[in-house]
Amino acid sequence: MFKNNKKNVKIVALAIAAAFLFGVAGLAVSQTTHVASAAPASNVGKVNYQMLVQQHPDLAKVQSTMQAESETAKKEFDTKAASLGEKEKQEYFMQLQQRLQLKNQELMVPIFNKVDAVIKEVSDAKGLAIVVDAAAVIYGGADITDECVKKITGK
Repeated sequence: MFKNNKKNVKIVALAIAAAFLFGVAGLAVSQTTHVASAAPASNVGKVNYQMLVQQHPDLAKVQSTMQAESETAKKEFDTKAASLGEKEKQEYFMQLQQRLQLKNQELMVPIFNKVDAVIKEVSDAKGLAIVVDAAAVIYGGADITDECVKKITGK
């Protein structure tokens, strides 16, 4: 009877091992099938974001406004700096720099929002699930920069 139990234990152990191996093999096959089928259907786009911002027609207005702000800040600094010590000059200069940076951000946000909206519109039309900056892409991805430039510039 003891010999019979050993034989039964071996058969049960082999059956469990076989079921486990078939399960693992089935899981591996199903996972690789999904990955292989997902690769060609991957809807990833890329865009040269910096180029889109540079091509935006409102950028010239922002640049001229920032030039005027910069000249105003320089005049303010020159006027006030004459009566300040070195440390105060540095602090005042840093304050003016911060003010200019905040003004630049304030003026650029609408451009960024418009560029983002155009990218979304083009990517939706092309059925792209994700769009990344072309600078971050080494290989692949549908380039939608030209379509976005046409929509931004109207050309």
